[in-house]
Amino acid sequence: MARNTRRRPKQRATLAAFALILGGGGMMAANVYASATEEGGTGDARVLSGATIDCPDVTTRLTSVPEQARPEVDKELAALDAQIADAYKRLGESAEALLQDPGFADNAIAGPLKEKRSAALARIATAIDRVGDRPEGLEGLAACAVRESGNAPAQPDAGQGDQAGDGGGGQDQGGQDQGGNGGQDQGGNGGQAGNGPVAGDYADITSVQPDVSRPQQTGNASRGTFTSECGVNENGVFNSDNVIAAPGVSNGAHHFHDYIGNQVTNAFSSDEDLAEADTSCVDQGDRSSYYWPVLRLQNGVQEQDANSPGGGIEGNVGEIVTPKEVTLTFVGNPQGEVTAMPRLLRIITGDAKSFVNGPGNANASWSCTGFEDRQLTDKYPLCPQGSDVVRTFDFQSCWDGRNTDSANHRTHMAFVDARGNCPSGFKPVPQLVQRIVYDVDAPSLNDGGKTTPLFAVDSFPEQLHKPITDHGDFINVFDEDLMNEMVQCINEGRTCGAGAGDGGGDSGDGGGGGDAGGDQGEEPQQPEPTATPDDPGRGGDGDQGDGGGDKPGGGDKPGDDGDQGDGGRQQPSAAPADNPATEQPAGGDAAEQPDVKASAPAAGTGTGDQGGDKGDTGGKGGGNDGGQAAEAAEVPGSLPELGAEDRTGAQAQGGSLAETGAQLWPAALGGVLVIFGFFVLRSVRHNA
Repeated sequence: MARNTRRRPKQRATLAAFALILGGGGMMAANVYASATEEGGTGDARVLSGATIDCPDVTTRLTSVPEQARPEVDKELAALDAQIADAYKRLGESAEALLQDPGFADNAIAGPLKEKRSAALARIATAIDRVGDRPEGLEGLAACAVRESGNAPAQPDAGQGDQAGDGGGGQDQGGQDQGGNGGQDQGGNGGQAGNGPVAGDYADITSVQPDVSRPQQTGNASRGTFTSECGVNENGVFNSDNVIAAPGVSNGAHHFHDYIGNQVTNAFSSDEDLAEADTSCVDQGDRSSYYWPVLRLQNGVQEQDANSPGGGIEGNVGEIVTPKEVTLTFVGNPQGEVTAMPRLLRIITGDAKSFVNGPGNANASWSCTGFEDRQLTDKYPLCPQGSDVVRTFDFQSCWDGRNTDSANHRTHMAFVDARGNCPSGFKPVPQLVQRIVYDVDAPSLNDGGKTTPLFAVDSFPEQLHKPITDHGDFINVFDEDLMNEMVQCINEGRTCGAGAGDGGGDSGDGGGGGDAGGDQGEEPQQPEPTATPDDPGRGGDGDQGDGGGDKPGGGDKPGDDGDQGDGGRQQPSAAPADNPATEQPAGGDAAEQPDVKASAPAAGTGTGDQGGDKGDTGGKGGGNDGGQAAEAAEVPGSLPELGAEDRTGAQAQGGSLAETGAQLWPAALGGVLVIFGFFVLRSVRHNA
């Protein structure tokens, strides 16, 4: 299977990064520069980060902000993020001071940061007080702490050797396994910039138990699907803005985003700009903006953002990977009909700061093609050969009926509960299920990604590229007629849209979204799962719906129906066994402007060959060209076993070579007998 076919000439690159070493009861930081040369590689750069800056998230506390105060409040909220980024950078540059004074981090970093935050919070309170009720308790959100992140290197005498795992003194914060890196060759830093990822951030997908379920559908369920095809960002549209959370502020996200659909989305895009923009979608009536953090290979490649805010300056480094496939499917509601989304509705799903905030608003889902009945929330997947990495976003699908956005960008939207019902006062709208596939190899964890590079999403500097911070953003800029067509299609149980039907996949009653264009004709090799002594186990069945059912729990996030706790959301998954690969991805030529280079899709891949069986509720679905079997919906809440897909090829996804041979031998023997009989008959006639 082709992997990262673009090649870049080997180059000398100076990598500036943070270094932080724990020892002597205090913390020492050092600014490390290492050359990625022809003789060496990113693995030679001992760039370590053992701390992060933990600040309360102000945005989630501001659930009510008067419209007149919004611009000023948004600007101050963005300033709070910039302050943290500056403090994190200073932490990485303060090696000598930290060595001489263990209290330096608190006195010279956390202290001044608190003062700056206090001033910004006071300005927020004043802006709101001018036009409404002054918010209470903001001053208590000023203090931040410098704490161990779990990315600290293992001590030389820890006896870890080259073992990959999370034995590096990780913390368990908010139910997440934030274990450190147990001693890679790089000393446990993980990643090209020294701020993650680490080996403990990955898990072997074959060792994960199937865990996907969905709400039971009633007879009134809206079972149709509408698919919009908008490409994979082959146009190379990137920036580190966030027009939803930080409008009018450059670098408001502090990490780079991929954009498809609307081609002008940035921090300064007005509603009019969005409505009049070009779109990458096949149906020009969809000018919606779909964006998410880019995925990068930590392979030493310097993109054009290597020395820019949002990029290398904030620890987001390495080769940007263009998705192999992106599928945008809008699905119905398990309990009834959906209503049209309001134009310019904004939705953020997931939490970009969940490593520090905890998993309350997290909505990350990571898997592999062929294994999408099992999802990871706090680990990147190690996929077997022949299987691709998949990240899926199931967006909120309950709207408050009034607002296109809210002060914290959450309370105007909600998830359905475990039965598929919206909270009181909310109405169901089409649910966006966004599926992104990447052709990347499982990294070699035993050597810190030297042989096969680590991969990770961009993040805020203090979030350390943790997979649980993954998130997606959507702005509805559908033409009114097309939105009404979508609603009618979904409510009538049909399969519609420019991206529907390509590849010949038939529409089933709850099958998976399929591997949209996956080229896997062979069964992925499944390595033996390796047990981990400190594996905390996985939580119950979960309510993360495969068939388009939202995450349960009313309100603005998954709630009390087993979604965030032991019975719903997955518990931290097992640390992976090492799964090194031998093929090294390499770079390629620069892409067209704007801003940064990105790797091109692998040869022969496309964006619309959707061979999967589109379920009536648009679930995440199974992996390979055939997708999950449609009969999954026949038993509510169940999924077909791997290998139960339609047998359209020489062998089913889950079938073995022995089974295939057993089916072929009778046919082969019959063919031989026919040929033998032909020659006997010919001989008899000749002799006569």
